Amino acid sequence: MKLAEVFPSQPNRLWHLAKQLGVDHAVGGLPWEEKQEKPWDLMPLIRMKQRFADFGLELSVIESMPPSNHIKLGTAGREEEIEQFQRFITNMGAAGIPVLCYNFMAQFNWFRTSTTTRTRGGALVSSYDHSLMKDAPLTEAGIVTEDQLWENLEYFMQRIVPVAEQAKVKLALHPDDPPITPIRGVSRILRSAAALQRAIDLVPSKYNGITLCQGTLATAGDDIPEVIRQFAKQDKLFFVHFRDVRGTPEKFEETFHDDGKTNMLEAMQTYYEVGFNGPARPDHVPTMEGEDNANPGYELLGRLYGIGYIRGLMEASVAK
Repeated sequence: MKLAEVFPSQPNRLWHLAKQLGVDHAVGGLPWEEKQEKPWDLMPLIRMKQRFADFGLELSVIESMPPSNHIKLGTAGREEEIEQFQRFITNMGAAGIPVLCYNFMAQFNWFRTSTTTRTRGGALVSSYDHSLMKDAPLTEAGIVTEDQLWENLEYFMQRIVPVAEQAKVKLALHPDDPPITPIRGVSRILRSAAALQRAIDLVPSKYNGITLCQGTLATAGDDIPEVIRQFAKQDKLFFVHFRDVRGTPEKFEETFHDDGKTNMLEAMQTYYEVGFNGPARPDHVPTMEGEDNANPGYELLGRLYGIGYIRGLMEASVAK
């Protein structure tokens, strides 16, 4: 396993601290600070990769996307977004960035009803309570059905997977978070390991696989070690979000890495059992004492805790 962390595209304190903790692999967003070019153009990607390399970090994953809501909804502008996405994949390949983590959540990405839920010692985490959404109005997209989304996902994959094959970029599809449907009239189709399997089977390719987000699939009720085995034996496990939760799709909250529903040592041992050698990063960490919660799930101290906890699990699994 390649221990990674998600970083901004310009060096900051986290870059230094992560290197001091032994992190050698970077997950990046798009370099939006590039004003003269689009952040998915070739040269901004190359320059971002080189900033990481000059700092001693290998850019292993991009976890961001060009605008894609028309793609997901199948609305006017879809073809232009697909063409832009194709150029992005081609440029990733040319820049030597091997994995793209993307999602197919329409209208909004990961979604919570609270970012100030108290957990161990008063730390703050995000949580979701579906009962609070029962009277929420529809979005401007109106009713979006599961059938629509499945049709649009297949159309998108038919257009994008051949480009990824040519560019040698692995497409790591992230499940829907929360794994519940619908939210404000918008369906969510990638709510389980079975749904992820159905999705990547739409256009079979060795470059069409998944991001195994443990927290989302644990929320959905999937058995994490079995999910690891399921996708690893197909060589479809490209990227891991190593996090945990407690609760159900209807009502759940994030946790410290050692305080959720998953046996995290068993999960890590399973990654080693199947020979997983891809990138994995901590995700959705608690906000701890002294932090202002301006960036819920991604404040500094919880990330450092997560990195240390994961490193310990890795060493314990190697020793086994």
